[in-house]
Amino acid sequence: MEENAQSAAVDINHMYQYATNLFIGGQNSYEVKQALLARGLDEGNADYIVGELEQKISSSHRERAKKDMLYGALWCVGGLGLTMAHIGFIFWGAIVFGGIQFFRGVIAYNK
Repeated sequence: MEENAQSAAVDINHMYQYATNLFIGGQNSYEVKQALLARGLDEGNADYIVGELEQKISSSHRERAKKDMLYGALWCVGGLGLTMAHIGFIFWGAIVFGGIQFFRGVIAYNK
């Protein structure tokens, strides 16, 4: 009986890794769920695996968006600060790059 439990755990772990690879390959949630069902996984476990992976992917995207907003703001404010310090240069590259990165993060965070 213990062997069956270990075998089931290995199968679930294998299916989880398989689903992860499908998501990385660009397939959507519906396609991943159908692939898991085609491999013999029951619908409850397929829904669970797809839901967990969607949550992890969403969390990862939000963390990346937060970093983009932070670093973009730092570049933009730094460029503006140095430009306003009247040291003879306009740091337009830092200002534009920072602004673009910041707003890219805002858009990604709100998806």
